[in-house]
Amino acid sequence: MTISRRSLIAGLGALPAASLWPRGAHAAYPDHPITLVVPFAAGGNADIVGRLMAQEIGTALKQTVVVENRAGAGGGVGARSVAKAQPDGYTLLVGSNGPLTINPLVQANPGYDPAADFAPVALTSYVPHVLIVANSTPAKSVAELIALSKQAPVNIATSGVGSATHMTLERLKAATSAGITHVPYRSGGALLPDVMSGAVQGAMTELSTALELHNGGKARIIAVAAAKRSARAPDVPTFIESGVKDFTAQSYVGIVVPAKTPPTVIEQLQAAIANGLKGGVAPERLRSLGSEIATAEQMTPKGFAAFIKADAENMREAARLAGITPQ
Repeated sequence: MTISRRSLIAGLGALPAASLWPRGAHAAYPDHPITLVVPFAAGGNADIVGRLMAQEIGTALKQTVVVENRAGAGGGVGARSVAKAQPDGYTLLVGSNGPLTINPLVQANPGYDPAADFAPVALTSYVPHVLIVANSTPAKSVAELIALSKQAPVNIATSGVGSATHMTLERLKAATSAGITHVPYRSGGALLPDVMSGAVQGAMTELSTALELHNGGKARIIAVAAAKRSARAPDVPTFIESGVKDFTAQSYVGIVVPAKTPPTVIEQLQAAIANGLKGGVAPERLRSLGSEIATAEQMTPKGFAAFIKADAENMREAARLAGITPQ
């Protein structure tokens, strides 16, 4: 049977409009797996938090969340990949100090603009930095480590050039004139074996990364960069107690998405994260590692944006004090 053009148009006009759209245009979000990019190697603080958030998001949205570690360039490799991804809610980034606030200060061309290329979803938590030393390193305090470094340079590892812990190490060097040689690794988790073996004399890393080694007697945390001692390591003095005036530093972790991601999608992701951190496994696990859970306001896009802006200003001043310029 031959159908005239007029009859075809009339027939199509009788169909519901939604049935004429491409499948992806009206499919309920999310209708296929979500990718959460961790811009660091496995084992560090960002990876731990990212995997916890992947579970919470997946449970809340009833969809698989695949965690992908894309390390390199202080988190820049993973950040660039997400900045260029489709803004549809299916590619998320575990955002932290390195890729969101520090990279533009240390890299002349990071390949993305943190402020323009990402939309904040929610801050999850933050954890103080600590200085941990190998058991074979004779220094048992910050003062002793500084004295040791005046005899010969002390090798201290961080999670990479341009990472938050690298910036903290540079600030420590500027504040104490210690003879420290920076040894960059791909992540906080990657440096742990060499701290335990004594291949490096110590590391500046997150409390969450170092705590198990300290509690197990495999290495010693000699100072925590917080205003007060951690309840998870009450035997460890702060840098301030150790004579380094006003010395505090922390790593934060939150979730961001490519700019122009639909607000309705951001709302669903934000609710999944905020609800997941109200109680249960995720916040309990984070607190057990020495992290503090973000406030309700910081878990909103507006609150996280304000937090990032304040941290960027602090890091800009830290870079100036340490004499760090983009390379």
